[in-house]
Amino acid sequence: MRPIVIAANWKMHTTPADAGPLAAQIASRTNDPDVVRVICPPYVCLATVRDALAGTGVAVGAQNVHQDLAGAYTGEISAPMLAGLATWVILGHSERRRDFGETDELVNRKLTRAIEAHLRPILCVGEQLADREAGREAEAVERQLRGCLKGHDGGLLEAGLVIAYEPVWAIGTGRSATPANAASMSELIGRVLDETPLGVGRGTAHSVPVLYGGSVTSSNFGEFMTEPGVDGALVGGASLKPDEMAGIVARAGVTARARRDAAG
Repeated sequence: MRPIVIAANWKMHTTPADAGPLAAQIASRTNDPDVVRVICPPYVCLATVRDALAGTGVAVGAQNVHQDLAGAYTGEISAPMLAGLATWVILGHSERRRDFGETDELVNRKLTRAIEAHLRPILCVGEQLADREAGREAEAVERQLRGCLKGHDGGLLEAGLVIAYEPVWAIGTGRSATPANAASMSELIGRVLDETPLGVGRGTAHSVPVLYGGSVTSSNFGEFMTEPGVDGALVGGASLKPDEMAGIVARAGVTARARRDAAG
């Protein structure tokens, strides 16, 4: 059974002074052993959040890594630099693609670095509004996924690959895709995974969790978790609010136990 994952992406919010208390509060209010919980704070807060989450069962993730191991890249952070600070990493987030020009080829290289550094990757894919309005959303997501995974093999499965489907037009806009949209895209992602070298003979679609990301809140999340192909969420703005995170994780826990019982 695929794990249910709730990953919090704090983006460019919090400081070392307030990140620790916030992380500790969220951890105490989301104590559900059936849900994998991850908090991804800004780089400057990683150590503070790591210390605040010690012993809680909540993992720490970074929001990005550089594609090279070292070099003259002012302001960048390489995967080896995260040793002891994070065990997860978000890659290819739509805001990185949109605002910093990240390509599928670049994200592919970052995946390699993440695996080498034993970081569990959350690989983000998702269409722009123009793609959806033109009926090209499936084509766009398939192209991203194949480009990011090209040349990778079972090592990504062993590293615990997670895919996050995030329709770009629904991020930070207050709009969200429908559960049917997310289910359809999850099915597409599973098919593509099984057709790549990553999935040959491995039943990849049955082992890689697919998260939904796009203005997730405690009030709309339950609708997505009714879809068997949705295995959790990559949460943005709502992840900064303990009440919201408590509601989201509680609903995720209900789904995790229901699926476990159904599986016998």
